[in-house]
Amino acid sequence: MARSPFTLAASVSSALPGAAVVGAADLTEGADGRYDSALVTLDDGRRVVVRVPNDPDADRELVADTRALRALTPGVRALLPFAAPTVLGTARIDAFIAVVQEFVPGYRVEAAHIPAGRGVAWSLGAAIARVHGLPADVARNAGLRTRTSGEVRADAERLLDRAEATGALPFGLLRRWSTALAADRLWRFETTVTLGGVDPSRFVLTDTSAGPTVTGLLAWHGLGVGDPAEDLRWLASAPDARDDVLDAYAAAAHHTPDAELAARARLYAELEFARWLAHGHETGASRVVDDAVALLTALDDGVRDEPLLTDDHSSVDDALEMLGRTPATATTPGDTSMQTDTYDPAVLAAYLADQDAAEQADIETIPIDLSDWTPEGASSDRRREAGPGATGPVARDAAGSVAHDDDAAEQDPEHSESARNALRRWAGTD
Repeated sequence: MARSPFTLAASVSSALPGAAVVGAADLTEGADGRYDSALVTLDDGRRVVVRVPNDPDADRELVADTRALRALTPGVRALLPFAAPTVLGTARIDAFIAVVQEFVPGYRVEAAHIPAGRGVAWSLGAAIARVHGLPADVARNAGLRTRTSGEVRADAERLLDRAEATGALPFGLLRRWSTALAADRLWRFETTVTLGGVDPSRFVLTDTSAGPTVTGLLAWHGLGVGDPAEDLRWLASAPDARDDVLDAYAAAAHHTPDAELAARARLYAELEFARWLAHGHETGASRVVDDAVALLTALDDGVRDEPLLTDDHSSVDDALEMLGRTPATATTPGDTSMQTDTYDPAVLAAYLADQDAAEQADIETIPIDLSDWTPEGASSDRRREAGPGATGPVARDAAGSVAHDDDAAEQDPEHSESARNALRRWAGTD
C-alpha cells in the first residue's frame, strides 16, 4: 500500500530537525511503484522532495543515489550546466531509508516521445556529454564503481553466459551478441565518468528562449567510471532522435567519441532483454521469463540478418596491426649510378663511349620513328640512332653519319626479315 503524502511529510521532520511542514502533495516520478514520493512545502517557503523505497532493491538504489550526490562537491557541480539535487537529510521508515532532497522544477520526456531536431534531443545529448566530461576522481575519491574497458567487456560476456544458461535465448541473438563481444574494435574506447545507464526521463527540462533545455538530473545512483555508451543505450527507444542526440553529444564532448559508440549503445539496449531473462530464471519468476522470451523472440525476428558491426571498417589500430604482420624486407647498400626504368647503365655507357666528340651530354629518350622503314630492310639516311630497343652498337663513318650495309642485307634476307619482325614486336606494330 502506497504511503500517503502526510506520512511522508512526517519523515521530513525527522530528517530535518526544526523544519516545519506547511503542505504536502503527491509527486509522481514514474518509478513503477518502486518509491513513494511527496512534494513538501516548509514554513520558510522551500519546497523539498521526500522519497521512500518499497523494496530492498530500491532501497539499495536510493542509498547509492545519496552517496553519489554527496560526492558532487560545489566545485564539481559548478562544472555542470544543470542542477543536481542536494541531499538535505535522511531518516528511517519501515526499515527503509527516507531521503529529503531539494526540489528541481521542470518537466520530463520519455525516450519514445523525444522528437528529432535541435530541441530536447540536442539538449539531452549535450547534457550527457557534460557528465562524461567530469574528472574521473569524482567517482574514485568517493569509492564509487570504476571499471576499465576490459572489465566492461567481461561484464557483458558474463551477462550473455547467464542468459545462454537459461536455454531460452534464441540462437540468432546468441550468435549476433557473441560476434559483437568477440570483435576487439568494438571495445577500444576510453572510459569516462558515467551514470551507469541513465534513463532520459530522469532529466528535467525547462523551456527557454533557446528551446527545451536540460536544467536538472535526478538519478545519480549509477555514477562511476565506465563505458560512455551505457548512458546512450536508450537511443534504441528513440529512433527519430538518435542522430541528433549523437551529434549533440559529439559537439559537447571533451574528446572525439570512439567510432563504435553507437554500436555498443545498441548492444547494451539489446542485452537488457537478456538481463531480464536471466533475472526471471534465477529468481524463479516464470512470468518474467515468459515476458522476456516474448521480447527476445520479437527482437530476434527484427535483427536476425542485421549485424551490429559493419565489415567495411578500418582503423589506425587495424593498419598498425597489419603492418606488424608484414615481413621486413632486407636492404643492402647499392651504388649511386643512374638506375631507372628509362635508362640502362650498360647501354648508356656504351652510347657515351661512342660520343667522345659530342658537345651535348644530356640524352633525350624519344619514340622510334618507323616511317622510313622499308620492306626490303634498306632504311633511309634519316634512320634514328640507337634507341631503347636497339640490340647493338650503330656503325658510323668518319663524318659521323650512319653507315648502311645494304650488301649485307641483300646477302642475308632471312636476317633482315628477322630484324624487321623483332622491331615490329618491340614497337607494337604487328
